Amino acid sequence: MLCGAGALLGLTAGSAQAAEVSYATHCVPPAGIDPVDGTTKVEITAPATAKVGDTVDIVWKFVQAASKNPDIIDLPADSVQPSGTLKAAGAQTADIDMQGPRKNPAIPKGGAMVLSDMKGTLKLTAPGEVTLTPDAYTVNAMSTNTVCTPTGTVQKAATIEVTAGDGGTSSASPTGPGTASPTGSPSGTGTPSASASGGDSAGTDTGGSGSGGQTDFTGKQVDIPYTCQSPIGEKKATSPIRIDAKKDGGAFGLTVRFGKSVMNSPADIPKGSVKPSMEVVLGGADKGSVHVEGPVNAEDIKSGDPIAIPDLTGTYKPGATGRSTLSPGVLTIEALGTTTTCTPDRTAVSLTLDTTQQASGASGGSGGSSATGGSASSDGGLAATGADDHGALKALGLVAGTAVLLGGAVFTFLPGRRPR
Repeated sequence: MLCGAGALLGLTAGSAQAAEVSYATHCVPPAGIDPVDGTTKVEITAPATAKVGDTVDIVWKFVQAASKNPDIIDLPADSVQPSGTLKAAGAQTADIDMQGPRKNPAIPKGGAMVLSDMKGTLKLTAPGEVTLTPDAYTVNAMSTNTVCTPTGTVQKAATIEVTAGDGGTSSASPTGPGTASPTGSPSGTGTPSASASGGDSAGTDTGGSGSGGQTDFTGKQVDIPYTCQSPIGEKKATSPIRIDAKKDGGAFGLTVRFGKSVMNSPADIPKGSVKPSMEVVLGGADKGSVHVEGPVNAEDIKSGDPIAIPDLTGTYKPGATGRSTLSPGVLTIEALGTTTTCTPDRTAVSLTLDTTQQASGASGGSGGSSATGGSASSDGGLAATGADDHGALKALGLVAGTAVLLGGAVFTFLPGRRPR
C-alpha cells in the first residue's frame, strides 16, 4: 500500500494545471477597420512542478477572443492563425512565443472569432516559483493581422514550482536560457524581405547592337520594396526581380522573372481570373515605360493550393540611341473586376542595353501596342548593373498581403518557396 501511495504521488507531482484569466484588450485590425476594445479570456495549461533543466510544454487556450470577425467578409475554414506572447516571471524571466495552427471553422461576418490553441515551450533555468501571464497576441486572417494588446494589469494564469535538479530531458530544443520557441512556423504572417541592392552594385553592361552578335541578355536580380494598395488596405513587401532581354531585329523581347513562387490560396479561385502586369521603367538614354504582362491562371486553384506567379513578357522598341536602363516599376494584379496596385518605394536598374532608336521612336508594349516615351521616367543617374546572376531566382516575396475581393471572400497571395 505504501509503495502504491508513493507511486501515485510520483505520478501527480508534475501533473498539468489549468487556470483561466480575463483581461481588457485593445485590438487594432487592418487599415480601414475601426479598432476594437474588448475582453480576452484565456486558459493557460502548464506543469505544476518541474526541475531545473526541464523544458516544459505550455498551452494557451482561447476561451474568448476580444474581437469579432468584422461585418465585411465570411472567413473560410482554416484561414485564421493566432500567435502571441506569454510572460514568465519570478525565478526566471522570459517572453514565451506561442503559436497555434491555421485551424478554424468557417466564421460568418460579425461572428465570434474561433481561434486554435497556441503552444510553446520554456526551458527552466533556476529554482523557485515561475509565473505565467498572457500578454499581446495577433490574429492573422487571410494575410491581414489584427494585433490585440492588454490595456490593464493582467493576472497570472499559472505557476510552476521549479526545484533544483540535474537537468531533465528536454521535450523541445530551446533557443537559449530563459527563452521559449513556438511549435510551428506561421504562414502568411510575415513578409519576405531583403536589402535592396539598388544601383549600388556595379555589373558588366550588356550590349544590344554593335555587341558582336549577342542576342540574349541576362539582367541582375534586384530587391524592390513595394507598397501595395488592395481593396482591403495597404501592405508593404520586398521582392527580388530580374529583367532579361532577347534581341529580335531592332527590338528586344523582355521577360520579368519573379521565379516559380508558391502562393497559398485560402479560397477557391476559378481559372482565368488572376492576371498580373508591370510597367518596366526606362532610363539612361531612353525614357518611358514598357508594358509586360503574364497569362491568367490556366487551372482552377483550390483553397490551400499554391499559386504560381508566371513570368511577365513584352516588347521593347528603343526610342533613343545609347545606353538605356531597365528597372522594375508599378505592378498591377487584376482579379474578377478588382485591381491591386503595387508601387515601388524605390527602384533599381536590373539591365542596361546599348540601343539604337527605332522608326517608331517609342517604347513598345506587349501585343504590339506602343507607349509614348515619357509616359513614365527613371532617373538616368541610376547605376548600370549587368548579368552576374544566372542562377535560380529566390521565391517571390512581392505580393504578400496583396488581397483581391472574390465575391463574398478575400483571397490573398501568401509567400512561399519552391525551387525553379
